[in-house]
Amino acid sequence: METILEVKNLHKSYGATDVLKGISFTMNKGETTVVIGTSGTGKSTLLRCINQIDPPDKGEIWLEGQEITHRSKSINTIRQRIGFVFQEFNLFNHLTALRNVSIGLEKVKNMPKEEAEARALKELRRVGLEKQARQYPAQLSGGQKQRVGIARALAMDPVIILFDEPTSALDPELIGEVLEVMNGLAGKVAMLVVTHEMGFARNVADEIVFMEGGVVVERGPPSKLFLNPDHKRTKEFLGKIATLYGEEGGKHHSL
Repeated sequence: METILEVKNLHKSYGATDVLKGISFTMNKGETTVVIGTSGTGKSTLLRCINQIDPPDKGEIWLEGQEITHRSKSINTIRQRIGFVFQEFNLFNHLTALRNVSIGLEKVKNMPKEEAEARALKELRRVGLEKQARQYPAQLSGGQKQRVGIARALAMDPVIILFDEPTSALDPELIGEVLEVMNGLAGKVAMLVVTHEMGFARNVADEIVFMEGGVVVERGPPSKLFLNPDHKRTKEFLGKIATLYGEEGGKHHSL
């Protein structure tokens, strides 16, 4: 398998608070890795470091064999290759769904407007929103907004897409439509997903990374972590999730 992402000994602090304390893992092309753990353990910070929104204090990140944490690398060039789907959608409210997806292609990839909009429409069709292309975010449900965010990420032809708790801002009945789109992407594009949706983690992930206190406690395939984890803390965490939210963890929740 072709390794596309390597995270090596990543550290990040905010003031006197050490958030990431030496995170390391790898991902292969087309894989889905789900990061789980309690709130405040550094999961979202990890994604922000990878995308260079918050550059790490120490450690290395390699994307397709290139060190993107090296000072010589252009952040904008890096971000073209890393999609990011935000918890709170981050759409432009004054632009239609179509323009929210196409504007990046025009501004970043210098694509002609007509070509950019054709590509944007293709990606909106892919996430089931072709009919909503001319609508504004205020006219869309939360699930539709998040699907626009996914289409926007896909349009840039990323090597990997980072999902930061993509369903936690949604009403329970809207979660399924977003997870369905993500299920459909599995194996087609690499996805690094921070989520509490254990059904998705169990059924779609190639690997689960359990973080706590800024370190990786355990990582492995879902069958291993759910059925026979090496660490007592992993078993306790997953047991708590199962008790609170049901076996498949499909309900809307955030720890």
